Amino acid sequence: MTVTQPDVSVIIGAYEAMPYLIECLSSVEAQTIGWDRIEVIAVDDGSTDGTGEYLEEFAERAPMHVLVIRQENSGGPSGPRNVGLGKASGRYVFFLDADDRLGPEALERMVAMADRAGTDVVLGKVEGVNRSAPKSMWGKTVERTDVYSSNIKFTLSAQKLFRRELLDRHGMRFDESLFTGEDALFTMEAYLRANGVSVVADHTCYYLVGRDDGKHVTKSGSYMLRFDSARALMNLIAELVPAGARRDQLMIRPFLVTLLPQFGPKFATDSEEVRRHKLELAKPLMDAYWTEGVARRLKVHERLRLHLVAEQRPDLLLDVVTFVKAKKQAAALLEKRGRRVYLAYPHFRDRAAGIPDAVYLAEPREARAFPGYREGGVETFLRRAVRKARRVLTSREMRPAA
Repeated sequence: MTVTQPDVSVIIGAYEAMPYLIECLSSVEAQTIGWDRIEVIAVDDGSTDGTGEYLEEFAERAPMHVLVIRQENSGGPSGPRNVGLGKASGRYVFFLDADDRLGPEALERMVAMADRAGTDVVLGKVEGVNRSAPKSMWGKTVERTDVYSSNIKFTLSAQKLFRRELLDRHGMRFDESLFTGEDALFTMEAYLRANGVSVVADHTCYYLVGRDDGKHVTKSGSYMLRFDSARALMNLIAELVPAGARRDQLMIRPFLVTLLPQFGPKFATDSEEVRRHKLELAKPLMDAYWTEGVARRLKVHERLRLHLVAEQRPDLLLDVVTFVKAKKQAAALLEKRGRRVYLAYPHFRDRAAGIPDAVYLAEPREARAFPGYREGGVETFLRRAVRKARRVLTSREMRPAA
């Protein structure tokens, strides 16, 4: 008797997941894709609250194939996911957190999308329950895109459909040395290696559940773990993407989401020792990956703080952080007949500080909010200069030879 390969392996790493696990497994059982088309691989990571026992009970009565693995606690989500991935036999894998749940028809819609589009990764729309969820990438359903042409770099959680052949071909596994950001590393690599990415935006496929007890992996970890995460992601991007505009575009993610928060409001209340340590940890990353291309893609207050991190100026940085923490609006200074907007955050045109004006210059997307801004002025001037130069050259070429 031959066993049919399942379409998708649902991998659940579970630790102290009760009672959320009950709804999680119910959402899997309610999937419309067909019970013979899925398998569940659940790894209990040393729970003591009845999680393992409930998984075994579910396996005995579930209509689909369920494999339960119980192990000693590994200390993070990477180990259980890797164990599950090693046992998976489906054409696709989906990583489901034990305190979250799938939306109705989620697996059916995502597998159909991957088969139709021939893509290697599928993102299903995510909604938050008692917590926030990413929003910028759900504007419309897209059969084929990539990490450069969309906002998918801002959703690097592991809760996506991955073609298993892609993962096996590149030996992709979660980094068990990281205790936060391990999913960002895995998902970014998948985006970069994938033969296309699909987005299902017209149907909620995943519910991201905020636990009442506040226990969630993304909330845990010291600032040093955040720097480990930023370093790993930056190094991966640099390894797979040559220096230039595309690399700068992707570096926005670790700079903005992982590194910059270390120099946000909390920095103002950190001890002097912690502030100094944060700057020390950031220095090699700033030296290696902070470029003009990254800087100009940020808002002024973001760029200014990271500029001061790169320059190792804790005194000036603290002034800016305090200003931002107070939620003050920097005064706008319009120059060049409205073609340039400078935002006067602390130390703007302070000779002693020596911060270049360009750090305070708002890019068009930020400058548009200020009355009197004239977009495209500089670009128009440059175009006119180029046309004039061409006319001069053309007239010289047309002159008869002496």
